[in-house]
Amino acid sequence: LYPYEQLPIVRALRGETSIVDDIEIHQGDKIIPIEGLGTPIYDTAGNLTYAIAAFRDITQRKKAEADRIKLTDELININLAYSRFVPRQFLQLLNKESILDVELGDQVQQEMSVLFSDIRNFTTLSESMTPEDNFKFINAYLSRMEPAISENQGFIDKYIGDAIMALFNNLGADRAVNAGVSMLRRLATYNAERSKWGLPIIQIGIGINTGSMMLGTVGGHTRMDGTVISDAVNLASRLEELTKVYGVCLLISHHTFLALSNPEEHAFRLIDRVKVKGKSKEVTVYEVFDADPPELLKQKLLTKTVFEQALLFYYMGDLPEAAKLFTRCLRVNPEDKVAKIYLQRCQEKGVEGWV
Repeated sequence: LYPYEQLPIVRALRGETSIVDDIEIHQGDKIIPIEGLGTPIYDTAGNLTYAIAAFRDITQRKKAEADRIKLTDELININLAYSRFVPRQFLQLLNKESILDVELGDQVQQEMSVLFSDIRNFTTLSESMTPEDNFKFINAYLSRMEPAISENQGFIDKYIGDAIMALFNNLGADRAVNAGVSMLRRLATYNAERSKWGLPIIQIGIGINTGSMMLGTVGGHTRMDGTVISDAVNLASRLEELTKVYGVCLLISHHTFLALSNPEEHAFRLIDRVKVKGKSKEVTVYEVFDADPPELLKQKLLTKTVFEQALLFYYMGDLPEAAKLFTRCLRVNPEDKVAKIYLQRCQEKGVEGWV
């Protein structure tokens, strides 16, 4: 029953003009939506004499409104589904409102930071699992890493099997490094869970570089994809590969290091100088070890100055002094894999380390 005081005719008899569209007439199983209009009528002296009520069947209007709401909801859901394949940030960088506006060849040049991560020895790990278990494992791992990137205002450009490629534009260097550290800390939590179930520990490597990149769409008219093209991307991938060489988790280039707002907020040390394939200039590489286990973190901080002095002597060609200092580092931090590598290089070149 419609509230009596809200009926248009009752309100009109009180001198109020009103219109409502939520009245219904019930006839058995049939419901007819009605619009009601109430109008007060006055005489020449301004006295309310009577009222008129008019009613209209608005079945078609209500149906059209319901269809419009349904279509809007469907479009919202489609947009959300597309955003899982084409990141919203990617469209924003291309100055596009929606996926419908994207065309083949759209591109923009941006200063960004790119993060590459990869699971070490994934092939060996996956060989012990069924295809179904492989997908469950990858999704369990990736779902834990994704928030580290999104919470630092980055977005995942693509998944390459177990590998992740993520981009960061505004304050990209700071956010990319924070994301990398967060990924490693989340991994430590995940590994603790895996240990309880007797599952093998996962190790990953992360490489981060900063530079000018071309972001856009490539492909053909029936199939295209968003991507970034740049030497800066290739270097980030190379840095990720170097984490395997040095047995560390997170490496950044000097381009990223110089772009950090407050580098002293991170635990870092100089690691190497490398040449990118096809380039003549060397790139300085830093290790960021904020996420190392507490004891290892403490020891790396204690030996940082000596380690970097040893590295300087190594590149100056003073191998005896370099070997001496690397040995000092290992006395304090026997688990320093990088110091072991450089000491071995000194020894391979004919210099004996001091014990």
